[in-house]
Amino acid sequence: MGPFLDAAVGFPTMLFTAALIVVAGFWLLVLFGVAERDGFDSDVDVEALRLDGVPVSVAATLAIVVGWLLSVGGSVLLTRAGLPGFLSHLLSTALLLAAPLLSWLVTRRLVRPLARLFPDEPGRSPSGVTGLSGPPERDRSAARGERRAAAPVRRGR
Repeated sequence: MGPFLDAAVGFPTMLFTAALIVVAGFWLLVLFGVAERDGFDSDVDVEALRLDGVPVSVAATLAIVVGWLLSVGGSVLLTRAGLPGFLSHLLSTALLLAAPLLSWLVTRRLVRPLARLFPDEPGRSPSGVTGLSGPPERDRSAARGERRAAAPVRRGR
């Protein structure tokens, strides 16, 4: 348990550990009804990061958890390798740069199947036309000025 705790609070994982504590606090606030899971959706553009289709809080949580796991795993492996000081610090710095990048790539893959669980979130639309997603007062696509697709006409035979 010692090497794991050392890795969790040591460099470079301490940055992800702090973020993970904030994420845990946020989800506790959501659980107790103090905050809403989609409270940050209007503040952040996740389409630029290709993480759209889920609330920002879900995408950020996934990215932080995956980054933390990668960073802890890498730190434990570096500690067990028993490398000299300079090389160990150099690889720890490389891990600090690689963990967020790998976390973003993994999160992009995880967000795609999760998008089906959040049908009210705007997803990527190839033509810029969104489907009918509900009443106009809850339709976020109308607030952004996107066109709405016409309802399909069914003809009985």
